[in-house]
Amino acid sequence: MKRSILTASVAASVFLLLPGLSFAEAARAIDIASRPHDLSVWTMFVNADIVVKVVMLGLLAASIGTWTVLIAKTIELDRARRRARASIERLQEARGLAEARVALGSDDALASALIAEALREFRLSSDLSASGGLKERVASSFAELERAEGLSIRRGTGLLASVGSTGPFVGLFGTVWGIMNSFIGISKAQTTNLAVVAPGIAEALLATAIGLFAAIPAVLIYNHLARQIGAYQELVSNLSGELLRVVSRDIDRGAQHPSHHAALRAAE
Repeated sequence: MKRSILTASVAASVFLLLPGLSFAEAARAIDIASRPHDLSVWTMFVNADIVVKVVMLGLLAASIGTWTVLIAKTIELDRARRRARASIERLQEARGLAEARVALGSDDALASALIAEALREFRLSSDLSASGGLKERVASSFAELERAEGLSIRRGTGLLASVGSTGPFVGLFGTVWGIMNSFIGISKAQTTNLAVVAPGIAEALLATAIGLFAAIPAVLIYNHLARQIGAYQELVSNLSGELLRVVSRDIDRGAQHPSHHAALRAAE
């Protein structure tokens, strides 16, 4: 009862100050402005325009994808680093490729691929009298495998770069769209009262907030994974270098004992 009396008195004042409005329009505007607004995140999402909702849901999905990539890549890199370190330790005592193959077994797919490539090059070069370029050809094959491994271990990080670079702009698009709808609603309501305008603008700004919520962790996670991938690639380079030294010893033995190459072909 008291609220109705207060609304009527305020409406009468607005009607006198703004003669362009009817008394009913002034009362309606004051009644809307005097209502309490629930500005919780869920309520703002529910009341938002369909386009803004799609933007928010897309950004939330991108955020979930970001954290999924972090977990998956952390596990993958941890396993790959442990395999590479173990392979390097086993290769340090190997005198030749045959011993290296036995020491490594089939635990490390990358090390097995490197040894298989070295043995294949030995087989393809068996009819050459000079072995001076054999080491360079093996090193070239190792470099190709290293590049392939680098591309493989980076798979999935492109999502992080995309979310980090475009997330704020996608959120800003949702904000601009929401504010446009808010201004349209303001023109229809024929009032500029802050209590009427604020909820629509708050709903629109929520899209930008979610965009930043998705983009900032994506950038930090991308930088973190880039450092971890760089450390793993250094281990891969060390593994390749260790195997290349084993290949060099086999080449020197083959120069002194030509039958050594035949033994390597038999081990392939």
